Amino acid sequence: MKSIFSWPGLLSGLAAGSWAGSLLLAATPAADLSVAAGPFQATPESLRRYSCPEWFRDAKFGIWSHWGPQCVPEDGDWYARRLYLSAKPKDRMGVPEFQAGTDPDRGHKLHLERYGHPSKVGYKDIIPLWKAERWNPEKLMDLYVRAGAKYFVSMAVHHDNFDLWNSKHQPRWNAVQTGPKRDVVGDWQKAAQKRGLPFGVSEHLGASFTWFQVNKGADVSGPYAGVPYDGNDPRNQDLYHPPTAPDDREWLTKNPQFQATWFRRIQDLVDRYHPDLLYSDSKFPFGEVGAKLVAHYYNSNAAFHRGAPTAVYTCKEDPQPTGWVRDIERGVMTGISPEPWQTDTSIGDWYYRKGETYKTATQILQMLVDIVSKNGNLLINVVQKADGEITPEARAALEQMAAWIAINGESLFATRPWYVYGEGPSVEEKPEAGRFGGAKDVRSKPYVAQDLRFTRSKDGRTVYAIALGWPAGKLTLKSLRPVRTASGATVRLLGHSAPLRYQVNNAGALEVEFPATAPCEHAYALKLTGFEFAAPAAPSGR
Repeated sequence: MKSIFSWPGLLSGLAAGSWAGSLLLAATPAADLSVAAGPFQATPESLRRYSCPEWFRDAKFGIWSHWGPQCVPEDGDWYARRLYLSAKPKDRMGVPEFQAGTDPDRGHKLHLERYGHPSKVGYKDIIPLWKAERWNPEKLMDLYVRAGAKYFVSMAVHHDNFDLWNSKHQPRWNAVQTGPKRDVVGDWQKAAQKRGLPFGVSEHLGASFTWFQVNKGADVSGPYAGVPYDGNDPRNQDLYHPPTAPDDREWLTKNPQFQATWFRRIQDLVDRYHPDLLYSDSKFPFGEVGAKLVAHYYNSNAAFHRGAPTAVYTCKEDPQPTGWVRDIERGVMTGISPEPWQTDTSIGDWYYRKGETYKTATQILQMLVDIVSKNGNLLINVVQKADGEITPEARAALEQMAAWIAINGESLFATRPWYVYGEGPSVEEKPEAGRFGGAKDVRSKPYVAQDLRFTRSKDGRTVYAIALGWPAGKLTLKSLRPVRTASGATVRLLGHSAPLRYQVNNAGALEVEFPATAPCEHAYALKLTGFEFAAPAAPSGR
């Protein structure tokens, strides 16, 4: 996805005394958009003064509800778009459109068989089928807290242009007026805040204006060839959007009126719920319009919290200079980032898909450990069915995570990176990285005991070394080379009652003797106190 918001271009524009350095920005009706008063203005120089709040740096793990009407057909992500694709589109918008090994028109075929042709029965007719009749946010939140969640995020609007709150600017197509007829965002927020969790919202609206244009097409062959889909009907444009210009096909629209619509919708969301986190499913959106929205969010959050701001804005762009938190979808950093960051991923598909395989507790926890060692947070979607329930497989994974967190949570939460993030074969090999890069596939190549990840307490007095496989007997921690050892220095295995025996080998590294029985599954955390360690050489990619 090509960014519309270019810091070098904006800075040169500022030097000239205006935003005129970008023609796209000059076309944006930013002057008509209001921003709450406060310390931030819609300029790169102002936003770079942003500082990530401590709650986010301490939290490390969040759970996300990426949930809405697209779960009804039980066919996974992007159903609202795929039902209108009778053939592989020429424009794939620079992102993976189809799952490997599936037909390009799978969603279209399913829709025909189950609901009818999209010239008559389209996405507008799927939305009322989403009832959420068994959704209990209170019980789910209790499970998520046990599983270790320290913040919670509700999707507020996906690319399908359907708002999950009583939206001022989408009065017909929102979850209070149709579908479940509940304030989904508000009910999630109440459940999260009751348990002391910071609450966030995700917006995917920025991409909707171009993503959803397929509803204005028609079949390219067959008995319905040339028959217009229901998105061509002007009466449906409040859901399906007006047509875009022929050259407006990127992930983020360049239409100034659409950009203003995005601003007002997300501003309404921010002003109603005062979220602690706001996530955009894009790079920094819409130039000055996006900068105004983020400035408004930061200022209104500070005012709501009486000068003690909690705001975290995440988008999929490296903040250079900083002004937000970088989010990496389905990928990880190759090493320690000097700034906090976040991976977003899902336990399965983004929306419920019948028969899918979920990540195991081992995969999720090992991914979490790796991300935290690199100064990041993990935000994971727990897939929900249309009725609001989660699957038995997802529940089992969360319960296993809860058992692990109860023993090992201190090695992750409220920690900071150590000198290096880890050691072992997974560090020596090329690390996984980047957007859609995914986590290590532990099914084909599992982590071993020598794969270690390091964290430290905020005061620096305790170092945690987390083995991603169970050591058989003695384990050498090559990066941990004591230069000073206090008289009461101890090495403990979290979950094990007695301190472990250790020694410094001839190479100067710490060797630890593990007990015969593991105290848990998935990963194994050593707590080292009373040691001063030499700073090791940083691995490649730090």
